Amino acid sequence: MRNMIREKLRHTLPLTGDEHTFIGDDLFPDITDFRLAAVLVPIIDHPLEPTVLLTRRPDSMNKHAGQVAFPGGRIDADDEDAIAAALREAEEEVGLAAHHVEIVGRLDHYRTGTGFQILPIVGIVTPGFELTPNAHEVEEIFEVPLAFLMDPANHQLKSGGYNGVTRHYFAMPYRDYNIWGATAGMLVNLFNRLYG
Repeated sequence: MRNMIREKLRHTLPLTGDEHTFIGDDLFPDITDFRLAAVLVPIIDHPLEPTVLLTRRPDSMNKHAGQVAFPGGRIDADDEDAIAAALREAEEEVGLAAHHVEIVGRLDHYRTGTGFQILPIVGIVTPGFELTPNAHEVEEIFEVPLAFLMDPANHQLKSGGYNGVTRHYFAMPYRDYNIWGATAGMLVNLFNRLYG
């Protein structure tokens, strides 16, 4: 099972490709200059069942307080590319060393109403790592079975108002965690790439 998922990811996800977005530009007509960011979508290659590593932001943060997210952030001028940025951010936020991660592909760019254009980088993580959360950015690190996240029965489509516009978004409640918004949208994009 482990090798099947690894090979499916390798053969389905591109490392390069068209620069298209997963969220339509028409949802954010007032944003003309998106800031570039990258996140790591870390799929942990456990022997029995692969999982996805996620973080929960501290409730004390000014922005995105308490939200569930992938490790990641802005692409800095010093970063060679989005892959380098995603790996750097993962090490800074949760202590995941790059040598534990095998990059297998990328998803579509994801634009947010907060003005970010995020490139999700998918990596397979070899078990045996130790994590150290950055207390300023991460309240909690947890894992969710990949099978749960790739089950369309768990992809709830919701809607809400944002700056006077009705916005549709995905949510994937898991135990006490509310996975929603950009994180859930990227996971649905992963599902569509693998099984759509």
